[in-house]
Amino acid sequence: MKRQTTQGLKKYLDKLYLDVNRKEFIESDPVKFLHRYKNKKDREIAAFISATIAWGRRDIILKSCEKIFGLMGKSPYSYIIEEKYKNLRKRPLGKSLHRTFFEEDLLYLCKGFNAYYSKNNSLETLFASAGDLWEGIGLFRDMMAEANKSYSKHVANPASSACKRLFLALRWLVRREGPIDLGLWKNINPSSLYIPLDVHVGRIARQLGLLAEKPAANNKKAVIALTEKLRELCPEDPIKYDLALFGSSVDK
Repeated sequence: MKRQTTQGLKKYLDKLYLDVNRKEFIESDPVKFLHRYKNKKDREIAAFISATIAWGRRDIILKSCEKIFGLMGKSPYSYIIEEKYKNLRKRPLGKSLHRTFFEEDLLYLCKGFNAYYSKNNSLETLFASAGDLWEGIGLFRDMMAEANKSYSKHVANPASSACKRLFLALRWLVRREGPIDLGLWKNINPSSLYIPLDVHVGRIARQLGLLAEKPAANNKKAVIALTEKLRELCPEDPIKYDLALFGSSVDK
């Protein structure tokens, strides 16, 4: 893939974004589980649960989401606030719901959500109270740990992680241009989002010259560097290009 001028790169990514940002995309992506619900709390919960297990093959992720939301019934919020999650079992009896995500891991998230929603109306309040979204993720992680008396490997530590899955959930909730992202949260500006950086996005970003080729580490430093580059292309909505990079193929 040839390196391009800034203007050429923006034109290329804008086209890719328009190609991917279509209603048809939703059915093949975990974001479809947010679209199933109308209630804001259901959608928030669906965002964080779907994103938490968004690793591995996409078809398997979708099957695992179906399994989890099937357990939770018509309303994830009702399932949580009515404490129906107490039927979930810890290992060795608890079953795997997605690879290394077990019933006890869903129980962990549900306990955290229950503690939070018992006192608050929206998770937006928590994230909006932070100085930036890295700090917001830290508050979210601490809130979950306080409710469970422990930290979970499935809730990333922003001090040492790229937080790919949590930034994916935040993209769904914050970005306001549909039809894929829902734009539920009005008190957080899309310009403050960070890229959900995975192996594919990192590889394409390096081929395009958006990230240095060496070292090829998809870490927090890379997230910040790539996001800064994307802000140069679209300051008001840089993470629209997550869809563009996701939809790009190598060696075009």
